[in-house]
Formats: sequence, C-alpha cells, structure tokens
Amino acid sequence: MDKETLPRWGWLLLGLFAMAVAANAFNLAVLGPAGVPERYHVVTVITSMAPVLIYVGIWYDEDRQQYWNHSREHIVGDLVFVIMGAAIGAGMVLVAIEGRGLPPFVRDVTAMAVGFMLSWGLFWWRNTDLYRDLEGR
Repeated sequence: MDKETLPRWGWLLLGLFAMAVAANAFNLAVLGPAGVPERYHVVTVITSMAPVLIYVGIWYDEDRQQYWNHSREHIVGDLVFVIMGAAIGAGMVLVAIEGRGLPPFVRDVTAMAVGFMLSWGLFWWRNTDLYRDLEGR
C-alpha cells in the first residue's frame, strides 16, 4: 500500500468503512442468529474500528515509524489491548446506560467515545515513547 495514493483521511475512511462492513456482516451472520440483542451489535463495530483509528496514524506518520521495529509479539499484544479495550469500554457504557431512555444514536456515540478512549489509552500506556516529542518532554 502506497501512502501517497490517498491522503491520511482517505486511508482512515477506507479502513473504517471496510471494518464497519466486516463487523456488520459478522453481526448478521453470527450475533443475530446467536440471539444477541441488536442494541449490543455496536460493540463489534466499535471494536473493529479501534485498530484502524490507531494504526493508520502510526503507519502514515514518518515520525512514528520506529513502532514497527518492535517485536511481532509486542505489536500483537498492542492489538489485543486495543481490541479488548474497545470492547470492554463500549460494552460497559452500554450496560451502564441501559434503560435510561436515551435515543439509540446517543447510546452508540457514547459507547464509541468511551470504547475508543479506553482503547487508545491502553495503547498509549504500552507505547508512551511513541508519543513523546523530539526533545523528550
């Protein structure tokens, strides 16, 4: 994949769209028949989108390319933290605000915000050196 083919936002949009389609296909094929209520299907969408939000920036930014020098185990561990953080954060919020009479859009956006923040927070916690500026502050 060539970074110059699309701007950063283009890669981000393409990745988010692809993951949303894949997550919704999973919801229709697996979660729906398994009896999981539809209001919880947003958790799989959020969980699939979280790695895209984090890793497109790392892949695209020249000053963050040292991340890819980590071992494969470290990168896979980061990915597990990102996925689990998004799932736990989004799921906890959905359960916490259940029955409060909020519109589905507000519930979903709140779950998305918390899921993404917990996901990114766990990634940052494991990779603080990646977000320091050049002077080390």
